[in-house]
Amino acid sequence: MQKIKSLMARQGLKSPQESMADLSPVENLRIPSKEELRELRQQPIDPQAEQEIIDSIEEVYFSSDSFDMVHHELEKLPPELNLQELEDYRDNLKRQQAAVSKKVADLILEKQPAYVKELERVTSLQTNLQLAAVICTNARRQLSVSKEGFTEASLGLLANQRRRQLLTGLLKSLRTIKTLQRTDVRLSEMLEEEDYPGAIQLCLECQKAASTFKHYSCISELNSKLQDTLEQIEEQLDVALSKTCKHFDVLHYTKVQLAYTLLGKMQTAMDQLHMHFTQAIHNTVFQVVLGYVELCAGNADTKFQKMQYKDLCTHITVDSYIPCLTDLCKALWEVMLSYHRTIQWHEEHDKQENAPSPEDAAAAESDELMVDRSYVKKKLEHGLTRIWQDVQLKVKAYILGTDMSNFKYDDFIMVLDVISRLMQVGEEFCGSKSEVLQESIKRQSVNYFKNYHRARLEELRMFLENETWELCPVKSNFNIAQLHEFKFMGQCRSPSISPSRQAVSSSTPAQEELSLFQQFLQEGNPFEMHIEQKEEETEDVLASNGYESDELEKSVYQDYDSDSDVPEELKQDYVDEQTGDAPLKSVSRETIRSKKRSDYNLNKTNAPILTNTTLNVIRLVGKYMQMMNILKPIAFDVIHCVSQLFDYYLYAVYTFFGRNDMYESSGLGLISSRLRTTLNRIQENLIDMDPVGENAGVHAPAEDRKEKVPSPHLSQMVVLTNSGTLYGLAQRVVATESLVFLAEQFESLQSHLDTMMPAAKKPFLQQFYSQTVSTASELRKPIYWIVAAKAIDYEQMLLMMAGVKWDIREIMSQHNIYVDVLLKEFEQFNKRLDDVSRQVRIPLPVSNVLWEHCIRLANRTLVEGYANVKKCSNEGRALMQLDFQQFLMKLEKLTDLRPIPDKEFVETYIKAYYLTENDMEQFIKNHREYSMKQLANLVNVCLGSHINKKARQKLLAAIDDIDRPKR
Repeated sequence: MQKIKSLMARQGLKSPQESMADLSPVENLRIPSKEELRELRQQPIDPQAEQEIIDSIEEVYFSSDSFDMVHHELEKLPPELNLQELEDYRDNLKRQQAAVSKKVADLILEKQPAYVKELERVTSLQTNLQLAAVICTNARRQLSVSKEGFTEASLGLLANQRRRQLLTGLLKSLRTIKTLQRTDVRLSEMLEEEDYPGAIQLCLECQKAASTFKHYSCISELNSKLQDTLEQIEEQLDVALSKTCKHFDVLHYTKVQLAYTLLGKMQTAMDQLHMHFTQAIHNTVFQVVLGYVELCAGNADTKFQKMQYKDLCTHITVDSYIPCLTDLCKALWEVMLSYHRTIQWHEEHDKQENAPSPEDAAAAESDELMVDRSYVKKKLEHGLTRIWQDVQLKVKAYILGTDMSNFKYDDFIMVLDVISRLMQVGEEFCGSKSEVLQESIKRQSVNYFKNYHRARLEELRMFLENETWELCPVKSNFNIAQLHEFKFMGQCRSPSISPSRQAVSSSTPAQEELSLFQQFLQEGNPFEMHIEQKEEETEDVLASNGYESDELEKSVYQDYDSDSDVPEELKQDYVDEQTGDAPLKSVSRETIRSKKRSDYNLNKTNAPILTNTTLNVIRLVGKYMQMMNILKPIAFDVIHCVSQLFDYYLYAVYTFFGRNDMYESSGLGLISSRLRTTLNRIQENLIDMDPVGENAGVHAPAEDRKEKVPSPHLSQMVVLTNSGTLYGLAQRVVATESLVFLAEQFESLQSHLDTMMPAAKKPFLQQFYSQTVSTASELRKPIYWIVAAKAIDYEQMLLMMAGVKWDIREIMSQHNIYVDVLLKEFEQFNKRLDDVSRQVRIPLPVSNVLWEHCIRLANRTLVEGYANVKKCSNEGRALMQLDFQQFLMKLEKLTDLRPIPDKEFVETYIKAYYLTENDMEQFIKNHREYSMKQLANLVNVCLGSHINKKARQKLLAAIDDIDRPKR
């Protein structure tokens, strides 16, 4: 195959296509001769066979004129040639060529009549063209004759008239061009006057006129100048638009919008406006912060101007933090107010434009305006959220740029108040909940509050360790609402409103319903009032020298139960937490008076008993609640810390005055299981029992220990061992009753705390109140028991009872002397109680607890004394009863306490002597309150009188069975 190709190339042979291309067009389209046509006709005709031959031709032959058939056929040859096969293949190609040629011949014969007819038309056209040439030649000849025949004068006159008309039009055009050349001066004047719509109108008219005279070369230069002027106007218009971002002026903005409407760029103007607002926010905050940073730096160093805003915020000092934040919010308010007024302008403008008009001439233009307005409206609505987001991010960077953990409390509250007001602005601006601001201020608040609370706990420990537990004189109508820290509760019950807003709403109730944007639309700034709130108010809660006045002291007996100053919710003994109702049982005024007369406080007004430390804790609670009121996201953290203040105070009072190892041995159940659980919980969660530096790594992790406070120690100034002061009874009363008073204040705040608490955390609050606050009064028992245990010499009484002979044989009419000694002890106790009450008021519940403890201990001492008797007769038992009755009779004159505690305890024990064997066994099983020694002595004493030895063994075995589980 390659040999054949190379041979063709060497001999200069051409392919059939190349050969055909060398032929002339006529030759290329040669019509078959008559002989060829005759041959073709003479060939047998089988249309179907002919068509099959044609169909068998490869498609590539019909593809294009540039197809190289020879090359194609040579490519198809096999590597090894077979002569027979080649001849067969050649014959097949000839048959295909013959079939095609015959088909072409048939088509030519079929179209031959049409060819003859078209040839005749061509001949006719040639004749007509020759005739037309003759006519044209004659016409030209006649025109030359007519030109020579007319006078040039008449045509010259017409030409001059036409030239005159052209020159007149030219003069008019030149005057217009001259006017156009001078418009740049007028345009500059209009721009200086800020008449942007007029300048644009004039410029557009000039451009329209210039387009009329664009065929003049000077106009093209003027046109480009007008275009430059228009671009300059747009630039100045953009600057004018940016001015509205900080100080919105209706007339100025109306001009700018009209100018953009004339330019047909309302949508572009709106895009530019939002870009300017974003830029205005950035530039404003940067300049405010930069000013304070440079002012505090005190030098002209320009390094601050090159800083990023976020880095710049870290250079704000503590002293300038609040003024800078206030100015920052003022500046941002101006930007947001401008945007608010911009939206208002568009809303009012749309209302005016939408007024029905009788003419419908500009329907298409109206549709375009509607599209623009719709775009502007959507853009403005979307811009609200975008602008507020920018504001939040800028303020967030400022908030997080400074560590506020060491701020003063009032300063931090001021920061919270400003941010709270800003969040209120955001809610009114675009309905946002200000998640970004809330999260950033929450981070700072949690950080600040942890440090603040830690410092306050340490401060509380210091107060407690230096507290002498002297009475803090306050007025009888003292209420926590009178303290500065709780003023916010009286101003507004809604915890969602910031204190500054509360001040506004309380002073101007008519403006309560107005939004901030309505109040400060024309003048003023919602962030200006924070400076004015620094005025100090005086608190009138302390009494002078413990007395409010001489007249009030005189009226103690008359108006002791006056409670007109006390809120209704505090008058009730308690309020049902579920229903909010007071208990059905009420106490009459007479009953109150009768009870008060038995109280050791008639020489004092009925003022609350509290100490300086108590007052300090109450103030702390107020501060915590104020912070919680402003910042709800950390409400649970704050309430948890509030509970720790109460826990620590309760634990300190217990540690100082109530802890005693003799509780368990007394068997009086002085500490309830609930109180014990509470004290254990406080000790485990709040008290750091390890001294600093010892076992630091053994016990709790450092982070946990950081949350704990060392256990407080009682001041050395407080003496609890002096019998003359009833073992520090005055201090014990002040400490315990101040705790009870603190618990009452917590109870009054429960509803307010409950509204602030997240729903998921409310069980914690309920548990705190039910298991901790309510246990405060239960501390009275263990604390006053120590006084009662030492105030009377019970050991002396036991010794005197041991010297009495009880196995007498006759009925005695005179009681024993130990009864008189005991009663004298009680009289002495009563006298010392009066002495203490001159220092501090002893409330009725306290005196009742003291008397109850003393009487209970005395009665138990009597039983113990009777249990020590070795021998006793029936007459001796009668003497015991006589002694006890004498004791009761005299005791009832000393105290109003009814019934006498443990009266049955003594009487039952004395009467048990007369029981039979079976009754005695039942008595032993039923009366577990008596000790094993007392029960055994009862059995032993009865031996020989009405119980034999066998019965004695049986009863002692029963006692041993009872005692066995306890061992």
